[in-house]
Amino acid sequence: MLKASGAMAAATLTSRLLGMLREMAYMAFMNVGWVNDAFQYAFTIPNLFRRLLGEGALTAAFIPVFKEKEKIHGEQEMWRSANAVISGLIISASAVIAVVMIGISIALAVHQFDARWELMLRLLRVMFPYMLLVCLAAAMMGMLNARGHFFIPAMGATMLNVVMIASVYLLAPEFGVGLPPGERLPVQIFALAYGVLAAGVAQAAFQLPTLWRDGFRYRWVPPWHDATVGRVVRQMIPGTLGVAAFQINVALVQLIAFFIGTGIVSSFNGAVRLMELPQGMFGISLATYLLPTLAALATDRNYPEFRATLRHGLGTLIFLNLIASVLLVTLAEPIVRLLFEHGKFTNASTLRVAYALACLAPGLVMFSTVNILARAFYALGDTKTPMKISLVCLTLNLAAAAVLLPLLHEGGPGIANTLTSCINMGLLGFALRKKLGKLEMESMRKPLLLLLSIALLAGIIAWLSGNFWENACGHETLGLKIGAVFMPAGVAGLFYWLVALAFKIPAAKEMTEFALAKFKR
Repeated sequence: MLKASGAMAAATLTSRLLGMLREMAYMAFMNVGWVNDAFQYAFTIPNLFRRLLGEGALTAAFIPVFKEKEKIHGEQEMWRSANAVISGLIISASAVIAVVMIGISIALAVHQFDARWELMLRLLRVMFPYMLLVCLAAAMMGMLNARGHFFIPAMGATMLNVVMIASVYLLAPEFGVGLPPGERLPVQIFALAYGVLAAGVAQAAFQLPTLWRDGFRYRWVPPWHDATVGRVVRQMIPGTLGVAAFQINVALVQLIAFFIGTGIVSSFNGAVRLMELPQGMFGISLATYLLPTLAALATDRNYPEFRATLRHGLGTLIFLNLIASVLLVTLAEPIVRLLFEHGKFTNASTLRVAYALACLAPGLVMFSTVNILARAFYALGDTKTPMKISLVCLTLNLAAAAVLLPLLHEGGPGIANTLTSCINMGLLGFALRKKLGKLEMESMRKPLLLLLSIALLAGIIAWLSGNFWENACGHETLGLKIGAVFMPAGVAGLFYWLVALAFKIPAAKEMTEFALAKFKR
């Protein structure tokens, strides 16, 4: 598990770091404000399909079917089924894109929107075809994962981020030439929108050579009455809500925030990007590995090993994400200052994003655990239970956000998402125990209580170390900003790891042995 998810985590780390560089470039280019709000929300809608499909429902529904075709019917039927699914994706995604783009065009023609809403709709019209590209990339990712390739699909997102960063520095300066500085940004922002489309092409194309070597050749297969397509769609529709409640929460809450005030969407989006680094490295990487593994165990009805693998994955996830959550909360301000406070991004913007991050980061463990528990249901062939639970949590999240946003502004969405993801996790765990008869998680109780105590002490150490650095050195230069993050994080992280080892926490011991074995080679 550590080897497979570790390789994927390395690729995901590269992608997430590039994603952070992308966000740094975006923030320096347009700061926190109405233009950034319009772009971020317009991008959120097609990007939601990347998160739902690439990191969730399509792969969750498609991988078990793909593996079954390979195992029972052979490679020829496996590739034929894959082509049928891809053909169905092309038809359905193209139809949705056409309807949305026509609808936006009509709305812009018949109604006079204010500048922020008009810019958002025009940007959405440009970027929405990204949905088709991401559907294709997600299908390729699912096929590669099912064939045992985890590194290349995870690296596909690096191409996405490279192209999007290039659009800021290479394409944007060519837009709005000759306009006064105050009028240039709303025109230049369209360069970033076209960069999103180019990035979608690059991400899908990056995965093709590996699929080609494995024997894949695209052939049109009518999807209308294909049994495989019907099965994938039936499992995928509830899965869209079941596995991606957090992403849907973000999109809906940002819509409310877009109504309430300027800068809330872009501030909260910056916090989400920062939290996605550990979530992607540990939560998504482990969940992606666990789905085909748990699916194979469920097919063989090997439920004792199913429970053990799930328990093992959760133990590793909690160990890694707990310290990440604590550090994101205690060091929110120096982290945001280091990464974003450049160009047009000011100290006031730093405080807004850090506040949003401190409210969102406590939910990191719950967000990632929900991903893994949902995949356990999908491996068992149950897509309805996570869907029902997600609908309950989405309703609670919207209610909480509606109450908290006017009071707490960019802090409100983080608290709402944290609370509802905690409820989501509890309900999924309860339902899974009923489904399996027992989960056998009792052995995790004592290590979990110990880890919570150790993480709390590590957080205090990080906070005290951060204050000491700030009082003694400040943050005037880049070197001092780096030190303000990595000195307290390093001290607190080392304390957490060593104390966990001293108390013989299983995940700490296993990961240390794994790392030492790798180092000796």
